[in-house]
Amino acid sequence: MQKKGIALLITLLFIVAITASIGLGLKQINNASKELQEQNFLLQTRVILDDVLTILKNSGELNTVMQESSSSKLYAFLSQTKEIPLELEGYHVDVEITSARKKFNVNNLMDANTTVNNPRVEMLKEFVNKQNINSNFIDLLLDNMGKIKDDLSYNSAIFSEKPMLFRDYIASNRHFEEIENYYESNYNDESLKKFDFDTLFSYGQSRKDIIDLNYATIPVWELLLGVDALKARTLASKSGQYTKLEDLDINAAQKVRLSKFDTSFFEPFLEVRLEIKNTKQKALIYFEIDMGYAPTSRHRLIRI
Repeated sequence: MQKKGIALLITLLFIVAITASIGLGLKQINNASKELQEQNFLLQTRVILDDVLTILKNSGELNTVMQESSSSKLYAFLSQTKEIPLELEGYHVDVEITSARKKFNVNNLMDANTTVNNPRVEMLKEFVNKQNINSNFIDLLLDNMGKIKDDLSYNSAIFSEKPMLFRDYIASNRHFEEIENYYESNYNDESLKKFDFDTLFSYGQSRKDIIDLNYATIPVWELLLGVDALKARTLASKSGQYTKLEDLDINAAQKVRLSKFDTSFFEPFLEVRLEIKNTKQKALIYFEIDMGYAPTSRHRLIRI
């Protein structure tokens, strides 16, 4: 109870800091310009973004998390600040802070030299087959992260139909949707619609993203261990309690399978989602922060 009380107090102080800082910034902007609504909205959005970044950078709670490399304190902070609704100067602002390492970065099916990680590919094919999705879909994903091939040795003809499609890595959810649409139209298979890949995959240039097992989603557990949804749900329900491999209730074969992926129990990366709206306009911003970047400046915006 005492720990929960401390966590709640920390959360309240954090929310107060966000409210006061953002509120002051919005008041200054509103006084500066009232007639240019669209430009004003963009300015206000920037004020809110800058203030949230500053608050996170200067957060004593998060600095303590980093200094102690404490997975339990990070979990306590994220549990209490997952969703923060604010009403400020005629604006509704939703701030959501979660772990940025709860999913599997699909680009980690290859290394930086675009060498395919065959064990991971085979385990992913096994996973999609359980969802009644043809494993050809995974070959299509590999095409989109293998860079330009002079010999055109792709697994599919996707670049004949979409020659301008980026192929160094799968960059975003929108990029992934382009691949989904091509697969559905060319393979006459709508099975992809029955599974939400947003619960499994993250995207981006990095080929070395490490999954934080304290936040792994249910589908990620299914992929990592080859277990059913019930077992995966049990493991996910104990989030925040893992500090070592022995804390996981898994057998020897599952431990071997887990070793094929890059995982840990403490990854100080935050995903921040900002939704800012008034009666006429709305902005949705996602970005990722590396809390462990540089000894003098612990926070760095690395994706937006």
